Amino acid sequence: MELIFAAALCSVLVSILLKVCKTQGFDTLQMIACNYISASLLAYFWFEPDFQHLSVVETPWWLIVALGLLLPGVFVALSQALQNAGILKTEIAQRLSVVWSLLAAFLIFQEQFNLFKLLGIALGIAGVLLILLGKTTQVIDHGAKYAAIRPLLVVWLGYALIDVLLKYTTSLGLQFSLALNLIFICAWLFASTYISLSKKHQWNHQSILAGLGLGIVNFANIALYVKAHMLFKATPALVFAGMNLLVVLLGVGAGLVFFKERLSPTSTLGLILGVAAIFCLAFAMSLPA
Repeated sequence: MELIFAAALCSVLVSILLKVCKTQGFDTLQMIACNYISASLLAYFWFEPDFQHLSVVETPWWLIVALGLLLPGVFVALSQALQNAGILKTEIAQRLSVVWSLLAAFLIFQEQFNLFKLLGIALGIAGVLLILLGKTTQVIDHGAKYAAIRPLLVVWLGYALIDVLLKYTTSLGLQFSLALNLIFICAWLFASTYISLSKKHQWNHQSILAGLGLGIVNFANIALYVKAHMLFKATPALVFAGMNLLVVLLGVGAGLVFFKERLSPTSTLGLILGVAAIFCLAFAMSLPA
């Protein structure tokens, strides 16, 4: 359980770092770009991908490129959601993106569904919709409300799309660690090229260093979560439920304690439905196929 807790803590730390650094004047786009430098280096040494047998012809490069564009794009939306909607809503929306991944698994990969999985998906969608519609102390007018909803929707749908495309990429035979490394490299290339060509962004060493640190925490979240799945491979439902519940609880705690965020009754009901959805999905995973 220590691994699951550490992975969840790293996930929330990524959000806290983005939110705090933005308020301190750091360029979050530069941070996101440089995060992929340290993340790709750590992925190379930790997972030891087999680059020697990389097939230029058989590798699904269109998926690698698509994910290389999606990753920094959704990361930017995550940063915007943290600023406009708060860490409470953002963490819940990110965690419950799993409902769309599961629907895609049913429609595309033809995975079997049971009643609890359907119930979990329904509760998850209802929970996020209530959270999107609920007010927070940070939203003071209609313009600000829509500015909060837009990035939350991108986070909710975007992380699900990334998950589906990554699963599809590995289903084609590409090694997970190799795919992850290639995607990180592409994400860095695209984000760095955009920054270099943009007149709005000027490279500065503070944002670069902060981004390298962000990449370490971001990769630690991925590596610890994968390690937890390897150690508890007989009980994946435990890892799924533990990770998602801990991220939600730690995110709620960080929002309430450090950022003085508050949830309306509508958003609180959404949070409760979201937690119920995680329990239902975890129970569905524990049932025999």
